[in-house]
Amino acid sequence: MKTQHLAPVRRPRLLTLVSISAIGALSMNIFLPSLPGMARDYGVDYALMQLAVSGFLGVSAVLQLLCGPVSDRFGRRPVVLGSLAIFVLATLGTLLAPSAGWFLVFRMIQAIVTTGFVISRAVVRDMVPGESAASMIGYVTMGMALIPMIAPTLGGVLDEAFGWRASFAVSGLAGLAVLGLCWFDLSETARGGGVPMRQQIATYPVLARSQRFWGYALAAALSAGSFYAYLGGAPFVGESVLKLSTAEIGYWFAAPALGYASGNFLSARYSIRIGMNYMILGGALICSGALGFALIADLLGSRSPLVFFGSVACMGIGNGLVLPNANAGMMGVRPELAGTASGLGGAMAVAGGAGLAALTGVFLREGASAAPLLIIMTVSAVASALAILWVMARERSLLRRG
Repeated sequence: MKTQHLAPVRRPRLLTLVSISAIGALSMNIFLPSLPGMARDYGVDYALMQLAVSGFLGVSAVLQLLCGPVSDRFGRRPVVLGSLAIFVLATLGTLLAPSAGWFLVFRMIQAIVTTGFVISRAVVRDMVPGESAASMIGYVTMGMALIPMIAPTLGGVLDEAFGWRASFAVSGLAGLAVLGLCWFDLSETARGGGVPMRQQIATYPVLARSQRFWGYALAAALSAGSFYAYLGGAPFVGESVLKLSTAEIGYWFAAPALGYASGNFLSARYSIRIGMNYMILGGALICSGALGFALIADLLGSRSPLVFFGSVACMGIGNGLVLPNANAGMMGVRPELAGTASGLGGAMAVAGGAGLAALTGVFLREGASAAPLLIIMTVSAVASALAILWVMARERSLLRRG
């Protein structure tokens, strides 16, 4: 009897995998400086137009749970190509939308592009094992880290030169280019199997009974929540409170991304030496301290872009310490359920962020200061510190019993 050998998988180029992730980050960030102007253009409150951020994140949270199992069932290539095609059509819809309601409908459909975050990592896992996969995923996710530094600046410049629709036109063209790249370069890498959705859901109660999982997941979700609240409220603060132009808001938006990159570097260098829990606690305290400082400064009447965005850059450093370690903690609670823990924790973080981003829109009205936004961000950061302290208390209790 002859042994059957599977044909080797043709690896897509690294550029292709980076592009799949980066297009989602571009769509999420490029239009942010334009939000106040979009609200005026459609004649609606900022809170309604801000749903372009919070609603987008909410749909993304659901997709994080669904797209992995769907790609296991139908393959990576058709899911990526289908998602990009829908994104391009939805982007055309945002450009032609006659009202804010129709714009938001097409904006929610655009969120399908975030499947690239998950599928690009799945493709890497299909191709290479273990530590090699971790290294390659690091290169792939670099696109996600760099785009938030560049996209808002580009969006601000485009807005001032051509109006807010220019940012969506660039997103659509970029999506079309990535679709063409994937059509020619992304071969099918899934080899059957995978964990179906039904089996994933069946494992959720195992994680739900773990205090350590909840502690790590809440630490990550609440720390990320400060950033998502910032995404929802910073365009309003920049224009209405700090009196910045759209282009200037775009330049300042690079601050948290630079901070986050620095925090990631510190995590890579010191997590093994210092320990995962202490890195998370240190990051949460940095976030809390920086945001608390900005809040006090705002209450005392200081309205400086350097203070506001500088504090947010420090928050980015803290997030860079919290998130990699909290995600590792989540997946380490039950290593055999690492994928489920990652998907569930990621969905919690994005869904929580969507809620906080929507909350900022409720409080940021004409004449408001930055204080409502900073209060939400600071409370979220402090709660993140309390979550990891809960985990540490639990571990000390188990050590005493042992």
